[in-house]
Amino acid sequence: MSAVSSVRVRLGAALAVQALLVAGAVAPQLSARLTGDEVLLEVAPLDPIDPFRGAYVTLDYPGLPHALERPHPTGTVFVPLQESGDVVTGERVLRAAPEDGRYLRCSSDGFGLRCGIESLFASQAEARRLERQLADGAVARVRVDGRGNAAVVAVLPAP
Repeated sequence: MSAVSSVRVRLGAALAVQALLVAGAVAPQLSARLTGDEVLLEVAPLDPIDPFRGAYVTLDYPGLPHALERPHPTGTVFVPLQESGDVVTGERVLRAAPEDGRYLRCSSDGFGLRCGIESLFASQAEARRLERQLADGAVARVRVDGRGNAAVVAVLPAP
């Protein structure tokens, strides 16, 4: 094998590994957006816009378990969702995925849950509008796929 073809093979392998890493990072959000069912979750602002981190709003979900109320198991956990009027809620955290029904797949460090729906990125003007809307009461339109992956699609005024 010549030196030029050896460099091409190594470069191709490096590019393929990088492409796989990017695909793995966005796969859960993409899967939820493409194949998920839409649900509404009550949402509240948690953190204002941080000019050093960009235009985003950190979201809190009052209808989902809060780790500060009680420690949760660590690692991958599951939050079964139940309909509660116009919105869905989740009251408990499980170590294994439920056999039926819709649920969120989250990661837990024992004190906080990360379900992939905690931040919503937007333009600076849109993020400020969202913060005002959240203060007045809002719901998040979230898509959840069959494996519990979730993605925020929009924030809407509360029904």
